[in-house]
Amino acid sequence: MGQAFARMKFGVLAMMAAVLTVASPQMAIAQDAAEADFAAAAQVTEAAAEAAPEAGGYTPMAPTPGKGMPVHFDDDPVQSMTFQDQYTADGAYALAMHDWLLMPVITAISLFVLGLLFYVGIRFNRRANPVPSKTTHNTLIEVIWTIVPVIILVVIAVPSITLLARQYETPPADAITIKAVGYQWYWGYEYPDHDVEIISNMLDEEESQASGEPFQLAVDNRMVVPVGVPLRIQTTAADVIHAFAVPSLWFKQDAVPGRLNERMLVIDEPGVYYGQCSELCGALHGFMPIAVEAVPMEQFEAWVATQGGSMPSAEEVADADAAEESESEAEPAA
Repeated sequence: MGQAFARMKFGVLAMMAAVLTVASPQMAIAQDAAEADFAAAAQVTEAAAEAAPEAGGYTPMAPTPGKGMPVHFDDDPVQSMTFQDQYTADGAYALAMHDWLLMPVITAISLFVLGLLFYVGIRFNRRANPVPSKTTHNTLIEVIWTIVPVIILVVIAVPSITLLARQYETPPADAITIKAVGYQWYWGYEYPDHDVEIISNMLDEEESQASGEPFQLAVDNRMVVPVGVPLRIQTTAADVIHAFAVPSLWFKQDAVPGRLNERMLVIDEPGVYYGQCSELCGALHGFMPIAVEAVPMEQFEAWVATQGGSMPSAEEVADADAAEESESEAEPAA
């Protein structure tokens, strides 16, 4: 029995040795290929950096304190407890709706209910009213507390539905397409119209301080976009559900594996706008920030050149417009 066990053990060891002998060259080849790919990517990055002055001298924009980023309580207690300033038309509309419609209505209702509770507690307690009333119905009060809430809901519904429709407006055919892909745990940005793809990772605290940016919001490669033009933002994910969210741009869209969500974005002012993944996606969920850098078109073209990409030609834009027109004409017929 012992000899049989020894022979079986020797056979297993021999089989493992044979497998390792066969696999070792393949592993070495794969490692050499990975190192070659990394070296090639490094050479491309260095070449792009050297070409920056010739491509228009693109320089990353410095962030403006308090713009496009959270405000600390010590700096501004009131601002730190409300929405960030908005830099899109939809964001300005939504913020005005919050400040001038929802907050007054909520405050008025809360104060009215609080006053009513105090009145009932004082007016109808056992000491002030030893003989309780047996009234069970009051037609006028019942009509009022039915009609008034309906009116309030209608007043709130009109701007709410308007905002919802604005947020899902279809981008035009000539909109610049940017595909944001969520990974565990970083973001990738693809520019299919410009043949550009970048990976964005969070900077550590020392690098953030050196660049003058907020820690846990600063990244090594920002999502650079032109200001004042329609952007077609598409989101998806490679592993689990993420969410692409930039509060100061009033933008939040889920990134779901196997699904492509799309929404239009138009940024009003140049600047650096920060956000984060807003869907619990794993252990490092809090370490995949978003930095959107909105620049004039000339600087965007220079940035595309530094990344080794190219701007679409006028013929390509015209073909896209024609395709959109043909699709819109075919929809009623279908």
